[in-house]
Amino acid sequence: MSVSTEALRQSPVLAGCGMVRAGKNADAIDGVKPRLVVEPEAAREVAALLGWASRERLAVVVRGGGTRLAWGRTPAPIDLLVCTRRLTRVLAHADADLTATVEAGATLEEFNTALARHRQWLPIDAPDGGTVGGSIATNESGPLRHRYGTPRDLLIGVQLATTDGKLVKAGGNVVKNVAGYDLGKLVSGSFGSLAAIVSATFKLLPVPASWQTLVATFQDREAAAHAIASLGESQLEPVAVEIVGPAPYRLLVRFATAPAATKAQTEQARALIGTGEIITGDAETAAWRRYRERASAWSGAVLRLSWLPAGLPEVLALIEQLAQPEGSVELMGRASGGAGLLRIEGDLEWMASVVRRLRARADLVRHVTLRYAPAELKERADVWGDLGHAGTLAGAVKRALDPMGVLNAGRGPI
Repeated sequence: MSVSTEALRQSPVLAGCGMVRAGKNADAIDGVKPRLVVEPEAAREVAALLGWASRERLAVVVRGGGTRLAWGRTPAPIDLLVCTRRLTRVLAHADADLTATVEAGATLEEFNTALARHRQWLPIDAPDGGTVGGSIATNESGPLRHRYGTPRDLLIGVQLATTDGKLVKAGGNVVKNVAGYDLGKLVSGSFGSLAAIVSATFKLLPVPASWQTLVATFQDREAAAHAIASLGESQLEPVAVEIVGPAPYRLLVRFATAPAATKAQTEQARALIGTGEIITGDAETAAWRRYRERASAWSGAVLRLSWLPAGLPEVLALIEQLAQPEGSVELMGRASGGAGLLRIEGDLEWMASVVRRLRARADLVRHVTLRYAPAELKERADVWGDLGHAGTLAGAVKRALDPMGVLNAGRGPI
């Protein structure tokens, strides 16, 4: 850091960029406090900031709502924290075409509130305060993934600010478009390592008129896995199928459509698996809110992992084996989708051993990454693990789009 913080603040680029202030302890990421925090008010200001940072070799982290900043490796020193929370406008909403374009700093709640005027929504799970840009950058999905997919599945267009100081658009404003490289898919899950997302266009869905959830409890993994398989083989169309365990296992099966169809499908699901309580109305809404909050409130560490849906019984057996007197485990997963979160709590060496054991079982689980973890655990187990050939390819893309390596301060994945 050859240039002083005061000298940085005198840059003409910062003079044209919204609010600029010194970094505070509340801005720190894993204890690393940024030198400056900048809140641009327009996409062109974000592009100008990244171009300047690249020329001056300044390490940049892009922040939306800050709800997922704990994800990633402990950063190197951060020169600029670029916050997008002033970029919140809905730029276009073609309600007849079920598409909308929104700036990246808008929260999912703000965006869906605007869409609700036309009884439409973007069905993406996000933590309270989670932004559109953050959802794309992490490509993180929750229970609604079962029916609606991940953010990258709903994304049809994107505008990026790149480290050469330019704004780049890809995709379009209609559901069917094939022109050019699909940069939206490329930056989905890149964690801000390739470019800054400044706006995005999505395909939307009508808001369901009715919601109901079947909650069933099973004492062993075989019974839970059998119930999940039976649901998968049926003609039922739930929007979410979640499993919580180890034993006793809880299965949450959510339906959302027209009132009569929702009621009929929920009752059919209960008849099919032979057990369960149906919850509706405010109680159902509150149950899912508690479930989402539990997934983001943590002590110990939270891992993300994936598996082949057909291998769920073996995965559950493996997770049961991890539970020891030294520590506890809890799975919260997409039962039919083969992905989920594993909460672990114990001493540091035990938690690190759990990560190693899971990564050693590539025959059952893949993509074992640390989502939430103390910095001491990140020192013992790499957040992302071995990316293999995919990491080599992603590194080449990173060097092409960010040749000076200024984005994301080494937090990864590339």
